[in-house]
Amino acid sequence: MIHILFFIFALLFTSSTNAAVNDFCVANLNKADGPSGYPCITPTKVTADHFAFSGLGVAGNTTNIIKAAVTPSFVAQFPAVNGLGLSSARLDLAPGGVIPMHTHPAASEILFVVKGRIKAGFISSSANTVYVKTLKRGDVMVFPQGLLHFQINAGKYSALAVVSFNSPNPGLQILDFALFGNNLASTLVEQTTFLDDAQVKKLKGILGGTG
Repeated sequence: MIHILFFIFALLFTSSTNAAVNDFCVANLNKADGPSGYPCITPTKVTADHFAFSGLGVAGNTTNIIKAAVTPSFVAQFPAVNGLGLSSARLDLAPGGVIPMHTHPAASEILFVVKGRIKAGFISSSANTVYVKTLKRGDVMVFPQGLLHFQINAGKYSALAVVSFNSPNPGLQILDFALFGNNLASTLVEQTTFLDDAQVKKLKGILGGTG
């Protein structure tokens, strides 16, 4: 009986060690993305360079309307995170800079303040409860998946943060652009937001909307 069990164990072990193990799946960005991510490039063509990304070491350009910049390290920029359930980004905020109210429909986010002071917050979907905190260097804050949230430079000098997501492609929808950066008729925007025509036209003009 012992000999039979040993034989079965040896057979199972041999079968499992001979099976292919997919340690990673570096994205082939030339192929179409799908619900489970991008197809993999051939493993024999993967090098150590695929697993490193230098983009977050460079400050973003904050000379824009929001005085802020987001440098993503998502699957489109860093193919090695494909299928791993994580990604990151760099936030640069000049004095007065703001990351407007937005959501990530596919991921929760955690923010780590590297430099400066950042006021950040989110709004719950269940009761519209607001959670706001002013963060200093070394602080972290989490933003649950899909909830509206924002970051504002709360100091006199530039601020820097690094954020992490539990998805290689967290998605992004900025509330201001969703409302005023499209071609939805101004009358419909006015009816659904209770803003007057002059306000809607002004915001559409600033954010590139029409209608």
